[in-house]
Amino acid sequence: MKIAVLGASAGIGLHCVRLALQKGHEVAALSRRVVPLPDHAQLIRVQGSVMDARAVRRAVEGAEAVLVTLGVKSPLPTTVFSGSSRILLQVLKEIGSSPTLIVLTGFGTGDSESYNSFPMRILFTLLLKQVYADKGVQEQLIAAGYPRWEMVRPGRLTNGSMTGRYRVLDTLVEGMKVGAIARADVAQFLVAQAEHPTYLGKYPALTY
Repeated sequence: MKIAVLGASAGIGLHCVRLALQKGHEVAALSRRVVPLPDHAQLIRVQGSVMDARAVRRAVEGAEAVLVTLGVKSPLPTTVFSGSSRILLQVLKEIGSSPTLIVLTGFGTGDSESYNSFPMRILFTLLLKQVYADKGVQEQLIAAGYPRWEMVRPGRLTNGSMTGRYRVLDTLVEGMKVGAIARADVAQFLVAQAEHPTYLGKYPALTY
């Protein structure tokens, strides 16, 4: 199958590209920077911004699944998550395509905010409030305007090795504990859901 990865040059996105190629998929990798991987017969490099409709179209055309793995390094207010979602939805509408969207946000987005631990709520208030506010808009836009989606909400991200052993929590309950998880394990979940989506219309949280 063809999988498009938006935000493919680092972190979870880069892990997704590597893993999808290892599993024999054709991968269209969209990123502003060059994807730091050797040339591969199944790798389509699309250099550009997720805010550029032409670049997005080149990446997603013909894809059966789109992994949205965007991230920002600054805690300052941003609209990259919501803005890129509007562009992606418009592009898919124009080309008449409905791939499965597997969207990486984070635990603490939207209605999961109040289920975070007290230390994480303090961290969100001090550092991440603006970023996660835009991720919340991203979730709302896609949920309201597209038929096939999953919003994946991992806990605190680490650079640990892939284990394949983690919990998937698709219901918000009082006292739930969503802690750390390695980026490599998040990528494994995203690629697996691209292949066989089992959480359509849901907001699975990932944690050890």
